[in-house]
Amino acid sequence: MKPVYSPKQNPQANINPVSGQKQSAAKVASNRKTPTKAEHQVLTFISQFIAQHGYGPSYREIMRGCGYSTLSAVSLHVGALVHLGYLEKKERGARSLSLTDKARAPKAVVETEKLKSASPKTYEKWLVEKIETKFKQVEDELDMVAMDNLYVLTGALKILGYDAAALSFKTRLSEIVEKMRKL
Repeated sequence: MKPVYSPKQNPQANINPVSGQKQSAAKVASNRKTPTKAEHQVLTFISQFIAQHGYGPSYREIMRGCGYSTLSAVSLHVGALVHLGYLEKKERGARSLSLTDKARAPKAVVETEKLKSASPKTYEKWLVEKIETKFKQVEDELDMVAMDNLYVLTGALKILGYDAAALSFKTRLSEIVEKMRKL
């Protein structure tokens, strides 16, 4: 049995091995729910283009912007994104690509929304872990601007009612300040 390659590794990857005919974008994307890396690159380009210009890019603009050498590659990726529900395309319309709600909702927003609906303890844990990461960076780099940001984050914890976490981070801030003074 022949190994299956991605379109970038093998341009013949979208050819049906039985019939020898080119597969449609819908058929290529039918086994997936999320875009491939190449499709994500095309989707990102289209999203940025629409944000900058107010209308969808042409296939040639996508080709140039993503570094493809043929329009057929762009057509295949756009077709797959339409099939997956990330893009809408009007029939026979020039510059008719538009983003769907699915494409507009970035992953980070979805994760934050999940956390907001979670219990307050889950949200507090997530927030404390994020601030802990920032503290480790400052302790390694001893950067004054980042240090100021830690004061703001610690104050935010207090305002949100996470007094115990705010107190522990405030103590750590004092230790970092002492460490910076000794340098």
